[in-house]
Amino acid sequence: MALVPVLLLALFFSLSVIGNAQPKVPAIYVFGDSTADVGNNNYLPGAGKVNFLPYGIDFPDSIPTGRWTNGYNFVDFFARQMGFQMSPPPYLSLPNNTSQVGVNYASGGSGILDSTGNHTLTMTKQIKYFAATNKSNIVLSKCIFLISAGANDIIALLAKNTASSITQPEQFYNNLISNYTKQIEALYNLGARKFGIVDVGPIGCTPGARLLFNHSGACFDAVNVLVRVVNDDVKVMLSNLSSTLKGMKYSLGSAYAAVSNMIANPEAAGFKDVTSGCCGGSSVECTPTTIYCKNRTEYLFWDAIHPTQRAYEEAVLDIYSGSPPFVTPINFKQLVEDA
Repeated sequence: MALVPVLLLALFFSLSVIGNAQPKVPAIYVFGDSTADVGNNNYLPGAGKVNFLPYGIDFPDSIPTGRWTNGYNFVDFFARQMGFQMSPPPYLSLPNNTSQVGVNYASGGSGILDSTGNHTLTMTKQIKYFAATNKSNIVLSKCIFLISAGANDIIALLAKNTASSITQPEQFYNNLISNYTKQIEALYNLGARKFGIVDVGPIGCTPGARLLFNHSGACFDAVNVLVRVVNDDVKVMLSNLSSTLKGMKYSLGSAYAAVSNMIANPEAAGFKDVTSGCCGGSSVECTPTTIYCKNRTEYLFWDAIHPTQRAYEEAVLDIYSGSPPFVTPINFKQLVEDA
């Protein structure tokens, strides 16, 4: 993807903030994987990219920005709830690597573990870039630090094993949580105080997992068991950190609960298909030549792994102003408005 379209989007974002009501926080800083990436992978040689149509088909002017969906992702909808018209631009698109309204460091394919995701910005790299960024006069303690990570670490584990024959799972869980703890502590030491964390969704229910692990087409719960253990460990980790790090506040949004609810009650969200991907169904990748559905608002999944824009919007509605099981111990709205 050319640099110019991304810079135009960044300019639009800045102008829209000026012309809009005052945002509820000074800035948003985003970290994580493809669920949060808004185009960083476009600038990384060798990294997976989605800078081509039909990705972005429902983005304004049908621009394939590098978001791993048909339009906006959940970061964009969170930003709107916080008073911004658009979410922060990708870090690698900014000429001087700074932005007055926040920066997005997320990278598709990345993980909490440094061993996850070749050619991507791992969480460790993302935080290093943030540490080196000139953050101007922004008061970081009032900003929101949004993180969505962990799915690729589980997928990488499965790639080396099968869900039923994983060796030393406790070692995996311990390493993952240890790394995640250090990363949040690093951000805290750099000035972060308000953390909006999104857990891992039900990977076993994605179209790709249904096909790969369960030929009957049902969710493969053995994978979801791994996800639930990780999510439970993250919940305990955040509770422990908040009791030891003075002034730390957090909201843990459950992508797992939100997506599972949509799968169990599709009609409530207006979905007609919650098992296959709009682009490519479940058996093939979404490429420039792949046939994709026309009724995209009726699909939960865009491709074999990622949700549609519509699904992201529904999940954010559950998390931002919601209550358990969608978000604990406070919702994102309370986190944002807490002085």
